[in-house]
Amino acid sequence: LSGCDSGFGQATARHLDIMGFRVFASVLDLQSPGAQELRRSCSPRLTLLQMDLTKTDDIQRVLQHIQAHTNSTGLWGLVNNAGFNDTIADAELSPLGKFRTCMEVNFFGSLELTKGLLPLLRSAGGRIVTVSSPAGDMPFPCLAAYGASKAALSLLMDTFRSELQPWGIKVSLILPGYYKTGTTCDPAFWNLQKQQLLASLPQELLQAYGEDYVEEINQQFIQFMKVAVEDLSAVVNSITDGLLAANPAVRYYPGQGLGIMYFIHRYLPYFVRDLFLKGFFINPKLPRAVRREHHNDVKK
Repeated sequence: LSGCDSGFGQATARHLDIMGFRVFASVLDLQSPGAQELRRSCSPRLTLLQMDLTKTDDIQRVLQHIQAHTNSTGLWGLVNNAGFNDTIADAELSPLGKFRTCMEVNFFGSLELTKGLLPLLRSAGGRIVTVSSPAGDMPFPCLAAYGASKAALSLLMDTFRSELQPWGIKVSLILPGYYKTGTTCDPAFWNLQKQQLLASLPQELLQAYGEDYVEEINQQFIQFMKVAVEDLSAVVNSITDGLLAANPAVRYYPGQGLGIMYFIHRYLPYFVRDLFLKGFFINPKLPRAVRREHHNDVKK
């Protein structure tokens, strides 16, 4: 179970431990408050492992540990939960490095971990449950780096699902609504990210879009945070069902409003979809250069 420092990972690790399972929970930092909380609240069956999904050495160390402790039994379930995003901005304004980091954690890290554990999962005819995001299915404004990595992850897992059927391995995707997890709902964190983004933008881009444009996106996102759901149980239950149900769903959609969102995405025209996502999430104002041109046209 990856990404147990906070949020879904931490709550699921605790839930599975209470149910009596042997849980291997990976955290970024063994001394983090989340890791210490798991030590306090879980049984000695739970093993905490340090792993940064961007570091092959970390992943290999975790693989060796799990292999040594499950060789005779195989591994019943892998939960790919670790995820990363620290950028809320238009794709043009998001540094290339941010796209790469999202891909490293959300896609390549999960791919390497999954491939490494497949021999153990095959011997047990086990399960793979992966937490992706509706942002990987729909073009949410200002989430291109995160959304693109989750789109790649979702497609990868759908491919695994098809390819691993002969081995008896069942693969499920979890696509949660907006929940309160880790730094995702900390305005101070996002304000700092905004300042760093503004400081890193080339002058020409800053001129074209305007500082107030970036400020407005950040304000709207902080406003959106207020709808985040604190009770994570719907997601934990979906993950658990994916691991234990005789016939788990291929996709789980825990969270409110996802039904209408997917209905609009599948059946209505593009301009309606775009309007809906802007109304629901972030609706940026016009960039500065466009506002100026519009103003000049009106004067003419």
